[in-house]
Amino acid sequence: MRRLLVVDDDPEVCAVIQAYGESAGWQVRVAATGAEALAAIRTEAPDVVVLDVMLPDQSGWDVLEKIRAVSDLYVIMLTARTAESDRILGLTRGADDYLAKPFSPGELMARCQAVMRRPRGDRAHGSEGAEVIAVNGLTVDPDQHRVEVDGQAVELTALEFTLLLTLARHPGRVFTRDQLVTSVWGDAYEGYERVIDVHVGHIRRKLADDPDAPRFIDTVRGVGYRFRPPAGARP
Repeated sequence: MRRLLVVDDDPEVCAVIQAYGESAGWQVRVAATGAEALAAIRTEAPDVVVLDVMLPDQSGWDVLEKIRAVSDLYVIMLTARTAESDRILGLTRGADDYLAKPFSPGELMARCQAVMRRPRGDRAHGSEGAEVIAVNGLTVDPDQHRVEVDGQAVELTALEFTLLLTLARHPGRVFTRDQLVTSVWGDAYEGYERVIDVHVGHIRRKLADDPDAPRFIDTVRGVGYRFRPPAGARP
C-alpha cells in the first residue's frame, strides 16, 4: 500500500486529506510539526509527503531541505502564497510539486498519484548495474549514487545528481532546459525552465566548475547546457 505523510498543523486540513487519501487506497499518517514529520520519515518511509510551508516549529522550506539531505522521496508543498516566484522557489529547493491553498483535496490526491509515476533519481535511468562514468576528472557512479572530482567526494542532492547524470551520460550533446526539466521531474513544468539554471548553478558551485572557464558543463546560450566531451574528442 502506498504511504502518504501529511504535514500540516491545521487538523481540519489533515482530516480532509486523510479521508480522501484513505478512500483512494493510501495509508495516511499525519504530523503537525516539522520535527514530527522528520521522525515519521525516518521510521515509516512514506512514498509521498504533503508539506505545508507554515509550521509551528520550523519552516516547511527548512523541513524540505532536511528531507533532501537524506532522501529523494516525493514532496508536494502546500502554501497560501500563489506568486510564480514562490512556485519556482519550491521547485529549486527540491519540491516535486506545489499546490496553493485553498485547494481541492481531489486535485491533491491526483497530484500524489501523478508524482508516483515520475522517474526518480538514478532509478529514472534504469541504472542498476550501470557503468561508472569517468570523464574530465569527474566520476559519477549511478549504483552508489556517488560523485567525485579528482578523487574527492562531492555531495549532491537527488535532483542535482539526476541532472548531472543526464548531462554526463551524453558528453557533447546539447540539452534544452525543457528537456532537462523533463529528465528531473518526469514531465515539463511549463515556464519553469529557469529552475534548471538554479540547479546547474548549485552543481557548478559544488564541482568548483567556473562557468566562465568551464571544466564540466558548458552553457549553450539561448538553448541550454551540455557536458564537455573529453579533450581528445572535441572538434
